Amino acid sequence: MKKARARDLGIVLPGTPGLHNAITDVSGVEVGFSTVIIGEPQDYKGPGSAFARTGVTAVLPRGKRRSAVFAGRCDLNGNGELTGTHWIDDSGFMHGPLMITNTNSVGVVRDTVSKWMLDNGFYYPMVEGGRPIEGVGYFYPTVGETWDGTLNDTNGFHVKAAHALEALENAKPGPVAEGNVGGGTGMQCHEFKGGTGTASRVLTKEQGGFTVGALVQANHGFRAHFEILGVPMADKIKGCDPILNSLAPKPGTGSVIVALATDAPLLPRQLSKMCRRAPIGIGKLGAGFENGSGDIFLAFSSANENAYTFTQTKIDLLGDDMMDPIYKAAAEAVEEAILNALCAAETMTGIEGNTYFALPHEQVVAVLDEYGKIRR
Repeated sequence: MKKARARDLGIVLPGTPGLHNAITDVSGVEVGFSTVIIGEPQDYKGPGSAFARTGVTAVLPRGKRRSAVFAGRCDLNGNGELTGTHWIDDSGFMHGPLMITNTNSVGVVRDTVSKWMLDNGFYYPMVEGGRPIEGVGYFYPTVGETWDGTLNDTNGFHVKAAHALEALENAKPGPVAEGNVGGGTGMQCHEFKGGTGTASRVLTKEQGGFTVGALVQANHGFRAHFEILGVPMADKIKGCDPILNSLAPKPGTGSVIVALATDAPLLPRQLSKMCRRAPIGIGKLGAGFENGSGDIFLAFSSANENAYTFTQTKIDLLGDDMMDPIYKAAAEAVEEAILNALCAAETMTGIEGNTYFALPHEQVVAVLDEYGKIRR
């Protein structure tokens, strides 16, 4: 059954989406998931129980082939993790896939990706005397996380190497699953059920015709600040308050990982600047103020396929004066990706009966309709 997205509800959003309204609208990008659902809520007896609500998400910039893409990143608030960023900052390249999981599973996912890259020739070997030395190279896998410990037995370490491999092998172009999938399985957003969401924007021919895509793992936001298209929602949505029996984190505690992709030929510094527009999309929904959140963003360009080299190369470059529409598209795609995560997510009960409820579509539509924000 197809899950509803923001536009399916008639919510009037700015910008023109791509074919799938997903990060995979950027040519070459593939996304895969491993969703780990184990047991029923009553099976949770403490850490290590046969109970899990978690997973792994994989974003492959150029599919399942060796690639190094220009990348940039930034964070709005650093209460989180994204591995490999020191080398991204220094070199301007991201090697291999971007993986997203839960906080306690970053290590196993990173190690698994390292082996996968070695086993599949997904890295660039070092060069000596003009010749590559197979089996010798260095790379720093990029793995992000958000914390799912309210619903998932996160201290049970249920994500295994097989799950990371499954996400990688399942990666494909085209439509992208949303809501309670992959790394987003056990996440909340604005105190509703959150998770994975995606969206895209296509620029006009005059703006360059480029595509910008976003994928988010949304586990952030405070219900009291939640709004859609400028309409405050907190006091208009009735019910759906979370049930937190064992742990009630300070509202707004959580994180959001944002992956931005584009086919525009951008340099790393431009991609970092593109990342700095992600908080605009987050802020439009009423988040981005919370100290307990890890708000971490990475952007990559699928252009300039031969940019990574041990000798010399030539690259295409988009002038800074053409960046305005790309920045706007990035903010719009992030906003819609978070909304899509909220719209697609389904009510979930986790450890100790803790429950986050799905965003109530009918109530949301009724409220926005009063303000002329619904297209019929």
